[in-house]
Amino acid sequence: MTGLKLPASFRARFEDLRSGRAEPAPARHAATVVVLRDHERHGLQAFMMRRVRSMVFAPGAYVFPGGAVDPRDGDAALAWSGPPPAEWGTAFGADETLARELVCAAVRETFEETLVLLAGPTAGTVVDDTRGDAWEADRRALLDRSLSFGEFLDRRGLVLRADLLRPWAHWVTPKIEPKRYDTRFFVAAMPDGQRARDVSTEADRVAWVRPAEAAERGASGEWPMLPPTITTLAELAAFGTVADVLAVRREIAPVEPTAKIIDGDVYLVLPEDPPDAPSDEPSEDAARG
Repeated sequence: MTGLKLPASFRARFEDLRSGRAEPAPARHAATVVVLRDHERHGLQAFMMRRVRSMVFAPGAYVFPGGAVDPRDGDAALAWSGPPPAEWGTAFGADETLARELVCAAVRETFEETLVLLAGPTAGTVVDDTRGDAWEADRRALLDRSLSFGEFLDRRGLVLRADLLRPWAHWVTPKIEPKRYDTRFFVAAMPDGQRARDVSTEADRVAWVRPAEAAERGASGEWPMLPPTITTLAELAAFGTVADVLAVRREIAPVEPTAKIIDGDVYLVLPEDPPDAPSDEPSEDAARG
């Protein structure tokens, strides 16, 4: 991957950061979940959403469900099944409190945006249907933060199923972006009986798609995508089933694309890109293009 070309307006931002006239925005902790299913004819598929074009961050881009951590996601009193927060912290390089927040944010945001809920009445069961007015009322209460995720689970007598998630990746929004996130990526299987739907005001289209097909559309520009999304899809394309994905044990390290000047234009370049690309701290000649 040679890089993602940014709009010309980013050149001034690049120069401001390089000269010290501007400071990078702080990165908010966030969680993203790649919900997967096995389709009888199409094989492994991932659930994707297209962000509405009015969004400040990544307008029109195809993404996975997810969002920023709510401080109340760290509620230690909620019912929990599966690997403890300390184990998630080891996987993601986070302390126990942040790890708990990330797992809860992953489950909460997925429910808020798709009605897919990785929780059940017991440690070994999953809710089989989240349709209906009562579920929608709870979803809206979570969205407007009048109800915390822990309160939601407690009210319904549900246990968070952390064992249904797997850690996948850790991406940090580049410093050149005015809005930044420090995002942990999870993968999870679509629960039996549930149905993923577009219930988010942040998306105008959803699709179940084979990872290889989605990655190709992203790489060609047919579907706008950020580098973490394309990379994740390309990685998942190597697997045949959901079980294959969930069986993988990954060593996770943070990845942060950097902005570089290439032939006078600003590009986002991944750390594993060719070493002959301009350096992270461009020389005067490189900065002038």
